Amino acid sequence: MAAPVAVCHVACCANRAGGGAVSWGRGGLVAFGSCRDVVLYEPAVRRVAGALRGHAGRVNCVRWIRRRGGASETELVSGGSDKQVIIWEWNGTGTWNKQHVKSIPLKGHTEAVCAVDALYQSDEPDLNLLIASAASDSTVRIWSRNGSEAKCIEILQFGNGFVMDVCLSFLPGSNVPILACGGDDCKIYLFIQQNCQFQKILILPGHEDWIRGVEWAVCGEDLFLASCAQDCLIRIWKVCTKSKQLAETEDASIRLKENVFTVRGTDTTYAVTLESVLAGHENWVYAVHWQPSFCKGGSMQQPMRILSASMDKTVIIWEPDKESGVWLEQASVRVGEVGGNTLGFFDGQFSPDGSMIIAHAFHGALHLWKQAAVNKKEWTPEVVISGHFNSVEDVKWDPEGEFVISVGSDQTTRLFAPWKRKQETEVTWHEIARPQVHGYDMRCLAMIGRFQFVSGADEKVLRVFCAPKNFIENFSNITGVPVEKLCSHQSSDLPEGATVPALGLSNKAVFEGDMSLQPAVDEEAFNTISNQYPEIYFQPLILTEPPPEDHLLQNTLWPEIQKLYGHGYEIFCVACNNSNTVIASACKASKKEHAAIILWSTTSWKKLQSLLFHNLTVTQLAFSPNEEFLLAVSRDRNWSLWRKQDSSGSGPVFSCCAYTDKNTAVHSRIIWTCDWTPDSKYFITGSRDKKVIIWGQCNLSVSAEENMLDSIKPCSTVLDVGDSVTAVSISRLLTPDGRYIIAVGLESGKIILYTWKQSGQDPRQADWTTCVEMDDSQSHALAVKRLCWRHHAGRAGHNDQNSSEWLQLASCGADHCVKIFNVNRSAL
Repeated sequence: MAAPVAVCHVACCANRAGGGAVSWGRGGLVAFGSCRDVVLYEPAVRRVAGALRGHAGRVNCVRWIRRRGGASETELVSGGSDKQVIIWEWNGTGTWNKQHVKSIPLKGHTEAVCAVDALYQSDEPDLNLLIASAASDSTVRIWSRNGSEAKCIEILQFGNGFVMDVCLSFLPGSNVPILACGGDDCKIYLFIQQNCQFQKILILPGHEDWIRGVEWAVCGEDLFLASCAQDCLIRIWKVCTKSKQLAETEDASIRLKENVFTVRGTDTTYAVTLESVLAGHENWVYAVHWQPSFCKGGSMQQPMRILSASMDKTVIIWEPDKESGVWLEQASVRVGEVGGNTLGFFDGQFSPDGSMIIAHAFHGALHLWKQAAVNKKEWTPEVVISGHFNSVEDVKWDPEGEFVISVGSDQTTRLFAPWKRKQETEVTWHEIARPQVHGYDMRCLAMIGRFQFVSGADEKVLRVFCAPKNFIENFSNITGVPVEKLCSHQSSDLPEGATVPALGLSNKAVFEGDMSLQPAVDEEAFNTISNQYPEIYFQPLILTEPPPEDHLLQNTLWPEIQKLYGHGYEIFCVACNNSNTVIASACKASKKEHAAIILWSTTSWKKLQSLLFHNLTVTQLAFSPNEEFLLAVSRDRNWSLWRKQDSSGSGPVFSCCAYTDKNTAVHSRIIWTCDWTPDSKYFITGSRDKKVIIWGQCNLSVSAEENMLDSIKPCSTVLDVGDSVTAVSISRLLTPDGRYIIAVGLESGKIILYTWKQSGQDPRQADWTTCVEMDDSQSHALAVKRLCWRHHAGRAGHNDQNSSEWLQLASCGADHCVKIFNVNRSAL
């Protein structure tokens, strides 16, 4: 029998923690820190292969531990803001999940760990492992692991300076480990291990600002070190044995100064020289990496190519010129963004074979480029995982269940949809539009029909957005839904796209005529200030695959069609009824007059009614599926139920028909969340007091107000879920035996699926059934902010409405993730 729950999609991005948060392994997996997890992403199949959970703080650095013979890695090491380093050991079978991965935490640092590296001390991988970690406590710790025990063997003190990056290797032709540390005093420190102690042997001056990255590469008999710094320069150093250079010392020609050191015991002398200084970046260089070595004819070959990532928005590949041997920007392979409102890159990595590069941008977004097969100088952007870089506050399915939209504290609204490729059966989910890039943290959203939504942020206005023509065409291309099915009406007068004016906050519609007005760019025109900052950044694109990050930033905005003014404080929640005629919204409040719920008409965008009842912030609103009721839950620990009266000319009028107060309240803490059963008979509330309660029954036959108040009571036993409840959602479809399916999200990040059925008149113990408790690998790492079931049976992008055993559940959390689960309802 199939597992009842499978993860269909995870949307997340890398932490904004400087260089070192991303590492590409020889097995094809990209590991990166995302909030508190180490996420393993497989670019080849474009999906997350697993997530390793163990850190209690942000993951700042991740490094695969390279095997000497060039085989795929089975271990990685990570460091986090929780002051610990963790070694993850995979046993080589099955997938990277809890059963097959063992973790060894290394505790000792007193501040956040910012860089790690590790090295096998012998060819047998399971034997000795040497690990170096740098932290904000001004120390570098050296750890060794033998078998399954790991201990700290040495602490290198750096006074009050910080080490930004560490790298380990072996001296040429020996088994003596050498450690390079680069930090905020602009010098590179070299240590070698002698008699089990690391001795400082050399200090390499030269950089003029903080050193951000150092990396060793073994090339034949020589050892190379690449370093990069905030002085915009990259330096390449060469370490080689001295004996072979003795003959040259006779002539008195000009030569670079050599730094010499001798290893005790072997009496070998080594010389360190500056090989090259690479200038090409115009801003801080955050990371420099060598192309990984590969096995050829039984020996490891190190390609002479390095990749650098900088805050100047470019990633450059450098290699020595064939004739002269001078390092050059390789026929200027410079990839990156031009313009846009982004900042630069934190990190860049080659794929194991050097045919792809991945870069980690300032806002956490990953960029992937692939080398063209014919023209090797040409690199083209590829589809890669993307997601919010801060807490995700709300997520909703569109009414047809073809995509989800999420909003987050990273001030963006993102739209994810399944990508259906013509020849393949495989469907993967991707971010295909970013309708809103805002200046305030986003808080909530509601869909108004299929291609329209209203969103609320930490500001007093609600903003309404409508999909442009360009989006609908591209959505059709990517998801395979024909355009005719998408927009039956008024598609001709839809705007083409949207753009944000240079000094504005609102997305302005761009119509077809507007784009032809842009003047041709010639030299004279560019000299006037107004022409350097064009009014229209939007470029209509015809997409057949999900767009890369730079297009998402400026070409997939939706025009804002309305602002709704009326609240006195930051918007907190918003809801829309099934027939898309009424919007209800509420804002943060500490007084009764501010806690009013405002109803708006979606045709005239006028304020219909203000509903006063609660004393503190209303935390969630929900219209009943039959549209007769509106439910509100609040921080004042009560809920209120509003019933639709006969409509007046302007729109429906609601009046309060039931509520709880101090005497009748069951919840003893803030009620975070609520939802309705599909038949509009019962509603559910979930609270910080760990209780989930189902209330009912809401009969339409009861006319008088007082009867309604008496008739609504808890219909279920009080379900104690063991942790603060932050989200609940009830599926529109029942289990085969007619039970309601309820998803409950907790503050710990866990999601639990229950089924419930009313048993007789008074609540009984047997009415709740726990079906699935999602394990660590499936659930969130921090609080679940919202759960939302797809309204239809089947899975989006699969055309399987008929075999309706599948349901889909979308969830979002404070761990920056949006997840979509496939739930098999016959297995519940």
